[in-house]
Amino acid sequence: MSAAYVSIMRSNFVSLHPYFKVHPGKLEAVKAGFPRFVEKTATEKENLFYGFTVNGDEMFCREGYETAEGVLAHLDNIGALLAELLTMVDLTRFEVHGPAAELEKLKAPLAHLNPKWFTLEASRK
Repeated sequence: MSAAYVSIMRSNFVSLHPYFKVHPGKLEAVKAGFPRFVEKTATEKENLFYGFTVNGDEMFCREGYETAEGVLAHLDNIGALLAELLTMVDLTRFEVHGPAAELEKLKAPLAHLNPKWFTLEASRK
């Protein structure tokens, strides 16, 4: 089993759960930008997984990071792309899931996004 696979199997990582509503007529332009985000995240050392899902005019970014520092590095890395995306979508809900100690490190830097914080209470690994 590869080390990357073992990392993904751990449950003590931090995951971001941003939900977006795509502006009318912008869905194809938004989808066309997905590969740019995926390519940009490929260089992030603490990124465990990253991708997009779509349900009609709603989209979701599935993403996980080894630590809070990995989350912050990611947001810095994709900042310009995210700013561009936010001209075509609205952030409707933002959740951060993970161990309490990691969430604490993110509360001040992510406060402007008004996230819902989900603290890991029980897990298998």
